Amino acid sequence: MATDVVTVGNKTEENIVCYSPSMITTNGVWQGENPLDYALPLFILQLTLVVIFTRILVFILKPFRQPRVIAEILGGVILGPSVLGRSKSFTDTVFPLRSVMVLETMANIGLLYFIFLVGVEMDIAVIRRTGKKAIPIALAGMVVPFLIGVSFSFMLHKSTQETKHGTFVLFLGVALSVTAFPVLARILAELKLINSEIGRIAMSAALINDIFAWILLAFAIAFSENKTMALTSVWVLLSTAAFVVFCVIIIRPLVGWMIKRTPEGESISEFSICIILSGVMICGFITDAIGMHSIFGAFMFGLVIPNGPLGLTLIEKLEDFVSGILLPLFFVISGLKTEINAIDGVGSWAILALVIVLACVGKVAGTVLVTLYYRIPIHEGITLGLLMNAKGLIEMIVINVGKDQKVLDDKSFAIMVVAAVLMTAIIIPFVTLIYKPARKFAPYKRRTVQSTKPDSEFRVLACIHTPRNVPTIINLLEASCPTKKSPICIYALHLVELTGRSSAMLIVHNTRKSGRPALNRTQAQSDHIINAFENFEQHVGSVSVQPLTAISPYSTMHEDICTVAEDKRVAFLIIPFHKQQTVDGGMEITNPNFRTINQNVLANAPCSVGILVDRGLSGSTRLAANQVSHHVAVLFFGGPDDREALSYGLRMREHPGINLTVMRFLPGQSALEEARSGSRRSNMNDPNVLTIVTDDDKEKQLDEDYVSAFRLRTANDDSVVYIERVVNHGEETVAAIRTIDQSHDLFIVGRGQGTISPLTAGLTDWSECPELGAIGDLLASSDNAAIVSVLVVQQYVGMGHGDHILTPDSPGQQLHEHFNFGYTNNRTQIRGQQPQFHTQP
Repeated sequence: MATDVVTVGNKTEENIVCYSPSMITTNGVWQGENPLDYALPLFILQLTLVVIFTRILVFILKPFRQPRVIAEILGGVILGPSVLGRSKSFTDTVFPLRSVMVLETMANIGLLYFIFLVGVEMDIAVIRRTGKKAIPIALAGMVVPFLIGVSFSFMLHKSTQETKHGTFVLFLGVALSVTAFPVLARILAELKLINSEIGRIAMSAALINDIFAWILLAFAIAFSENKTMALTSVWVLLSTAAFVVFCVIIIRPLVGWMIKRTPEGESISEFSICIILSGVMICGFITDAIGMHSIFGAFMFGLVIPNGPLGLTLIEKLEDFVSGILLPLFFVISGLKTEINAIDGVGSWAILALVIVLACVGKVAGTVLVTLYYRIPIHEGITLGLLMNAKGLIEMIVINVGKDQKVLDDKSFAIMVVAAVLMTAIIIPFVTLIYKPARKFAPYKRRTVQSTKPDSEFRVLACIHTPRNVPTIINLLEASCPTKKSPICIYALHLVELTGRSSAMLIVHNTRKSGRPALNRTQAQSDHIINAFENFEQHVGSVSVQPLTAISPYSTMHEDICTVAEDKRVAFLIIPFHKQQTVDGGMEITNPNFRTINQNVLANAPCSVGILVDRGLSGSTRLAANQVSHHVAVLFFGGPDDREALSYGLRMREHPGINLTVMRFLPGQSALEEARSGSRRSNMNDPNVLTIVTDDDKEKQLDEDYVSAFRLRTANDDSVVYIERVVNHGEETVAAIRTIDQSHDLFIVGRGQGTISPLTAGLTDWSECPELGAIGDLLASSDNAAIVSVLVVQQYVGMGHGDHILTPDSPGQQLHEHFNFGYTNNRTQIRGQQPQFHTQP
């Protein structure tokens, strides 16, 4: 038993506090004790309920694409006095008054570490990289809602409240004007906008907004804890400023020294992690002692942690436990304080509606004014304004501190909680409705190798799963003949499976600084890949490389690939085959998920696609540019995919070290008769016979024209060999291919989807990998004796065959659209077939 004397204003209160060590853990129900009468079992039950409720709500809200913070706030409100807490028995049993101290202590520890992680994730350098747009957008998005908060403060502030009106204005203004940086990051990831231009501006503006919000919150706390706003408040602010300087000048260099002591390639030591985690508590204690909230110290400490391996390690070790277990406790505490019943009467609900509408409109209006000045389209400006309305943890901290300091009463607190939930909940539906990223990419036309002009930049997206994919891809790109007239711009995308993080992300790498250790195996692989491509860029002229890393689940990885391809306006997308060569020359599956990714990319790619079957291409080391020597064979059967394959071969032929063989397969008499009889059989059941015949004739004409142009262009080129082979069925085709396979180290073949040829009859019946097409599957098969790399090419068909782009006023547009529709349907139908047996060629 102890006596606690508390002085509040001019009143002195004496409280008697009873404490018994035996009330922490129970002796068990078999001794007649109720576990819920003891602190630890009660806390475990509360924590379990919180996690279960929030996870159920996350699952329910997932189809509506709502951020997790909405579920966590709603979970707190449901467990609080507004819903379940209305039952006195539930409150007395699960959330009795005696348990609130333990619950709040744990919630604040979780909050402390989460705010520290928010500071770690923030990159101040982002502001410099996005230019000058983000700062005025952030300021405009803060000023207008802040002024609205000032106007509403006159309605909500009561003369009976102890705090002065100025302090109330600060809290209300900050709560309405703040943008939750972590919540916005997850919303952008959900909308697949985090790597877009609008996403980068939004993230930078939110970062600036948060920094200003923390500064304003510091003032608000200093003034609220000192009601008279006398000299004490000035000392609090000066002490806080001194703490910030201490963090920048002393703590940041010490942490940097700690990182430098870690050997290259090794993870940060446990001792260093322990020191950092202790530092969070110490900084929180210091700021709490000087009169500022402890979260300010944790945030500042996180902000001075240098970006790199240490920050990533801390996020990796802490994020799941802190954000998944401890942080929801903070929202439950907020929910326990929220009484929706306090918003009574039509007038109060009208004020709530006005707060939400005007705060949203204020953010949007302020943002749009700035975006119009920068000549950003108005629909993008509105989208940016809506995104800046993201609320969450920061606002909840502001209003919780306000309630603890008696700045906000129950009614004002409840209004702000409901406003935070609704303002965040409307973002994704409205942004999805307003913002159509497809508009941005409408002018993008050069989506194929065939449509890329010989004297223009050739853009390639090279996807990489492991460093083993790198040498052959680099050798292939080098053989693609980068020149001053036609340089190659390479986007090297390292694909990493998302494990344990709360949102997918795409990392754009700058030049890697030497001496920075790799965080883990994944980062070590990324570093190896980046170094290989940077070395390639330095040693080969007319090549520019941009390394990227996409971290996402395998199920949606193809979306990231296609988004990057569209965003970077690439003409050709290279992705590795899902099998790799074994020591004995066979092919084994590396990861079945890679095959699914490849199939999804083929079905959704915004440009031409090449699947690279890697069997080595002139060894594993890159040769100097003037020493490259490859024998490349293009197998041409006809159709858009084969024309694209020939286009790529034509580009490679420009390289002085490339010898190109083009083998064109022509149908013999029996093959022609089989084709005619097959056509007659299909025509009996097909009402669109005229379209089918017209499409087939048009395809043949396009093939003839393209091959004729190719032969004319390469007539006097000794490095090009053109061969025509007349075959009647699949067996003769295989025999013809085997006459040249030993003398070449790369085959380029069209995928051949959308075309049915008697020349490949029998080869597709028991395909092992139908996504490669008949010939690609044959060459990539483990049973194929030749150790030759294969590039299977699929031409992008969105612009029609041969990329004959017609304007809407063109007389041939109607026929063109009809022809393209029929072809696409045919391709889709064939892609859906998945034979289950393996063929022996």
